[in-house]
Amino acid sequence: MKNVNFFILLNTRVKILIFSLFIWSNVKAQLNPIKTVVIDAGHGGKDPGCHGGYSNEKEVCLSMALKLGAMIKEKYPSIKVIYTRDKDVFVELLERANIANRAKADLFICIHANAGSNVAYGSETYVLGLHRTEAQQKVMERENSIIELEDDKGAKYKNFDMSPEAMIAMQLQGSVFRDYSIRYAEQLQKEFKKMGRFDRGVKEAGFYVLYKTAMPSVLIETGFLTNPTEEKLLADANGQREMALAMFKAFERYYNQLSGKETIEIIKTNPPQQDKTPTNTPVVQDTKDSTGLVFRIQIETSDKKIPLNSSRFKNLDIHEYYQDKLYKYCTGEFKNDIQGARQRKIELIEQGFNNAFVAAFLNGERISIEKAIKLAEKKSD
Repeated sequence: MKNVNFFILLNTRVKILIFSLFIWSNVKAQLNPIKTVVIDAGHGGKDPGCHGGYSNEKEVCLSMALKLGAMIKEKYPSIKVIYTRDKDVFVELLERANIANRAKADLFICIHANAGSNVAYGSETYVLGLHRTEAQQKVMERENSIIELEDDKGAKYKNFDMSPEAMIAMQLQGSVFRDYSIRYAEQLQKEFKKMGRFDRGVKEAGFYVLYKTAMPSVLIETGFLTNPTEEKLLADANGQREMALAMFKAFERYYNQLSGKETIEIIKTNPPQQDKTPTNTPVVQDTKDSTGLVFRIQIETSDKKIPLNSSRFKNLDIHEYYQDKLYKYCTGEFKNDIQGARQRKIELIEQGFNNAFVAAFLNGERISIEKAIKLAEKKSD
């Protein structure tokens, strides 16, 4: 009874940390290597999704989903690819998540097309979380609205607590899944940008289809069917193949990082600079000792350089590095201490850095978190 009372008295933060560590011990084997991927083509059947001038969302999403799945199967025949739908049928949002959960999937990829003004353009990727802008809320409301087409008119979702407090608690409890969701989402946006798409960024919102998935999950808004130029890309077979290829390349990078086959090298020379930027400006601004294994918390990514004393960093001690043509900003320095880094990440999320995640560095070079954890475990033996 004494032990029970002691546990009850633990504060919320400690409980969340314990839960996160429990999740990690169970998820580590799932994520490395990836064994099962579930690909979800948005909408379907009686739910066409958004419309363009001559196409609809359910059709273009299904085509991209099938193309992506075929690419994964061809390159990784040992990976099981499951579709929530492989034809024009209606599937309830909760059932889509259940399909992934029953399959014990390691990654859930939900593919959609966006709607807006006829000049809105670009690709964006969402993870589960709080919407922070009116535009994000509109995307969430549109994608969630299909529950009205379900047999119970969405009654089953009334118990889904989507309040800010509940969503923050979910983010903390599922911090490992969230970290990996963001990691794949970032790779997606990089690949979309490489193919010439406008990068609308990695965002978060309360999508029902992501709410119950017990694995890293993303929802991709590939482009705007309401924009004639974007529709031409998304409704065309070649355009769909190009989009699917970008998703596949992102998956390939994500897979290689998880399996330890790819170490991300921090570029310590100068990146391409604009004429007005001094060429001798150091890329990595880090006054601390970066030798050995170090865990840090990444809080910001930008295609433009951000002053280290920017108010957005809230007076934190910031470490900057340049990778894949992006500036990335971390805080904290935890040598061989993954638990300390995770605890600090939780604190930073509570301070408003909602996209914070743990990153690992070995002798100044970015490495996969799995490799870092193995190294940390060896040092502790």
